[in-house]
Amino acid sequence: MIKAVIFDMDGVVVNTEPLSHRANLKFYKSLGVDVSDDVYATFIGNSDINIIQKVKNIYGVAGDEATLLQQCLDFYCAEFDNDPSLELMPGVKALIVDVYENGFTILLASSSSKVKIERVFSRFGLNPYFSHKISGQDFEFSKPNPAIFLDAVAKSGYSADECIIIEDSTNGIKAAKGAGVFCIGYKNDEHTLQDTSLADMVIKDFSELSAEKIRHINSK
Repeated sequence: MIKAVIFDMDGVVVNTEPLSHRANLKFYKSLGVDVSDDVYATFIGNSDINIIQKVKNIYGVAGDEATLLQQCLDFYCAEFDNDPSLELMPGVKALIVDVYENGFTILLASSSSKVKIERVFSRFGLNPYFSHKISGQDFEFSKPNPAIFLDAVAKSGYSADECIIIEDSTNGIKAAKGAGVFCIGYKNDEHTLQDTSLADMVIKDFSELSAEKIRHINSK
């Protein structure tokens, strides 16, 4: 029986993908780099520092990784603070409240840096529902490496068979499967370049899920 739900954040809990895309393009432009959509799609699900490393390697960008990361975060925070249209994904708050009120442990396992996670949780009042917020910045390797999800399972206090992961990115779904956890792929955009075919189950709307449905998912 499922007892813990592990959420990705960007593109699952909150619709930050357009905001992140705008901020990142401004950051790349400041570096004199033109990142194509195809290359950008491979970054989704990676931690911010791993993306910086990839940009340096692919485009030969000079500079200290820590300095570049802070510049990237500055662009993001400026976009975040000046975007009143930013919203949670449709139906996700209702699902979070439902599973919380029905006794599930809820964790966040996001590749995003801690400053991004804290901004989202503060803005949308999510802190009361989550037992842990795990950031990709604490791991050497990001998704599709399963380390962050293995840590989330350990922190949940349950076995992998008692957890599910909700993800929207190709890298995130691969990481979930690498951790041996049942993965629900969230595909809210038919035009996304992210492949959800490896997920154990795919949804297009959070109204397709409920605490009762999740509890009885057969994860084995």
